[in-house]
Amino acid sequence: MELSKQQIADYHRDGFIVIPNCYSSEEVQALRNDTERLCAIKADSIFRESSGAVRSIFRVHETDGPVASPQYRALSRTPRLLRPVMQTLGSEEVYIAHTKVNTKSALEGTGWLWHQDFGYWVHDGYPENDMLTAMVMLSDTQEIHGSLYMIPGSHKLGLIDHYYDDSQAAYQLPQRAVQRDRIKKILETSGAPVPIVGKAGTLVLFHCLTIHGSGVNMSAENRWQAYLTYNRVANRPHDVEKPRGDFVRSTNWAPLPMERDDGILPAGQRQQQREVSVQGK
Repeated sequence: MELSKQQIADYHRDGFIVIPNCYSSEEVQALRNDTERLCAIKADSIFRESSGAVRSIFRVHETDGPVASPQYRALSRTPRLLRPVMQTLGSEEVYIAHTKVNTKSALEGTGWLWHQDFGYWVHDGYPENDMLTAMVMLSDTQEIHGSLYMIPGSHKLGLIDHYYDDSQAAYQLPQRAVQRDRIKKILETSGAPVPIVGKAGTLVLFHCLTIHGSGVNMSAENRWQAYLTYNRVANRPHDVEKPRGDFVRSTNWAPLPMERDDGILPAGQRQQQREVSVQGK
């Protein structure tokens, strides 16, 4: 899939674009099936709500580690995703900085305060704040599900100072957020925040400086979304003191190849065959 010139212009103007109907219901179900499997695993890269419900599963795209997922690895390399990433980043040599699957549980999934993703990543040693995240909706998402809201054009403000806020901590950890006085002024002078809603299979690309946040899931349905953050190989991070774990700051900087656009379903079938084989032993 190639983005049009207008879509690329919209991304650079607003800091995000929404592409409906990018992945089929069968592909979404294959990703959901493996997410169910991963939720039963105990690992340092799986974070939970205070209730114990799984909230985020990190590092699902690699071939090693306890949460390695063939389906998500295949997703990360589909031309439908990787080609638009290369177009918006302006490079054909890109790698994955990190991945996570958010499973915001019905009636208890917590929200996130207004923030820029690079407000976290600025401490990881990246030379330039020009990274993007591809989000794939794994369930139908409306505002009541605790959808993301994005402030259009906010990436043009540059990196804004963030502070630690533990008043609405997810994973029982404080969040980084834009100061309340600053975000109030931004909201008063910018375009209205846009709720990122759509059907399962929708693809969203957003800049690492685009200010966004989300509310609590007030519905009776879980809100599942996959996030894959891409970076140019040329922008790989410098060494920093006390680097964060590989599951949030990948050190696998090999350029990603584009693989099969129909690779998600075969990866799921192979995964099922492995599970049957293991159970039969």
